[in-house]
Amino acid sequence: MPAYSEQEIIAGCRQKSRAVQEHLYKTYYSMFLKVCARYAKDMQDAEQLLNDGFLKVFTQIDNFRNSGSFEGWMRRIVVNTCLDYLRSHALKEEMVMHVRAVPAEETNLSVSNSGLERIEFKDMVKMIQGLPAMTRTVFNLFVFDGFNHKEISEQLDISEGTSHWHLHQARNLLQKKVMKTEQNNITYEAKRI
Repeated sequence: MPAYSEQEIIAGCRQKSRAVQEHLYKTYYSMFLKVCARYAKDMQDAEQLLNDGFLKVFTQIDNFRNSGSFEGWMRRIVVNTCLDYLRSHALKEEMVMHVRAVPAEETNLSVSNSGLERIEFKDMVKMIQGLPAMTRTVFNLFVFDGFNHKEISEQLDISEGTSHWHLHQARNLLQKKVMKTEQNNITYEAKRI
């Protein structure tokens, strides 16, 4: 498959060239699948979100104005596709939750770096996928996509305090999962000896 410059890719996609679209898809498949996997409840949904996101990229390519990063523009479309999925009626009921605001000082949890170093990416994604839908979404938007709590509250139609609570909850749950994984690894290593 020939290599294309970014401008050739944009021009080819605007002309609906299947070869160029396929090249773009294959180039960014892995990167954007990881983004979708963080929002989806399983890999099958992540792949569907990825395909929906690429469909939007291909159909909205004329909206890219060559200002800023093309990859960033596509990433925003993929993230918005994931958010649209989470806003869908079926998941909205699962995500409704009344919570109290958590003071900012309570959100500073940490997990030892040694524990994180031993966890493979796919295992970390599974841990994130195991979070409740709204908690997972807030965590992803804050940690990976760089949204602040005000932006998250606007995107998800929740209060900033609720956004803080979900981030705190995600960190607590992930910390417990990492610690459990560490304990299981220690137990496994002890049994091997």
